[in-house]
Amino acid sequence: MKTRKTWREKLADSKGLPKTGKVTGRMSKRWGQGTMVIPAPFEVDALMKRVPKGKVVTINELRNALAAKHKVDFACPLTTGIFSWIAAHAAEEDAEAGAKRITPYWRTLKTGGEVNPKYPGGVEAIAKRLRAEGHKIEQRGKRIVVAEFEKSLFSRLDDE
Repeated sequence: MKTRKTWREKLADSKGLPKTGKVTGRMSKRWGQGTMVIPAPFEVDALMKRVPKGKVVTINELRNALAAKHKVDFACPLTTGIFSWIAAHAAEEDAEAGAKRITPYWRTLKTGGEVNPKYPGGVEAIAKRLRAEGHKIEQRGKRIVVAEFEKSLFSRLDDE
């Protein structure tokens, strides 16, 4: 029987990515015209690692940095989100193995500053980590968001 891959193995498995290409057909109706990159998981993880303590970033900032790096119009929103989720679980797996320095996944928010409930530990654990770094957390309907997250956005992701 096949053994299940660890999150770290999933993060390291690029499957031939990154790939760039022209957006055509039904995809262009959903995401617009131009060229798109499907990033590799390790690229998303590397960007997430660059966000310093006290700062946050959204998936859209990650996508913009990936698009600039690959000189395309935009990065795939679906895979960027999935790979950030994989990076978060790999970081938690590393922490459980005793690693002290892990990818600070809690600093990566969804669009609009929303805390990602699918990250390890759920909303409560992520909110606790963000509060410890000086962020104010508030509830808007069913969503948990970082208040005034725009003031804490880390914008130097595409500096190489």
